[in-house]
Amino acid sequence: MKRFLYYLIQWTWGLPVNLISGVIYLICKAMGKKQERFFNSFITYLDWKQGGLSLGQFIFMKNNHPNQNWTYNTRIHEYGHTFQALLLGPLYWIVIGIPSAVWCNFFEKWRRKNKISYYVFYPEKWANYLGQKHTGLKMTDVDPDKERKKKGSA
Repeated sequence: MKRFLYYLIQWTWGLPVNLISGVIYLICKAMGKKQERFFNSFITYLDWKQGGLSLGQFIFMKNNHPNQNWTYNTRIHEYGHTFQALLLGPLYWIVIGIPSAVWCNFFEKWRRKNKISYYVFYPEKWANYLGQKHTGLKMTDVDPDKERKKKGSA
């Protein structure tokens, strides 16, 4: 019943974001990109420099990241964003999507300089909480910002 409600709300309240990401998911599937189900979401692994991106119930992540802890944590974290989309529906873009994108893309040097974790900002902290709560998995203590600096990758 929980799964049914998850999909019902994602495809009603969260319809706009799921339509866009669903089309991207299908295009990636047709291109033969690696995909998997992760609880109630669908992950597509892409050859890009980005880390992870959640759009509704669809998650897009960096393929073959050299650090398996990063992949483990990112799956849980991005799954948390799917619940933010579920709860906020069309408000997701304003409350989570745009602030998270700005934090990720424009404050990386500042975070490194000031030794501030990526996860202190409210959308990311909340995503970690929701991801761990709804998967029952515990994220490891690896901070992706520290891993990027060590490995020189995203």
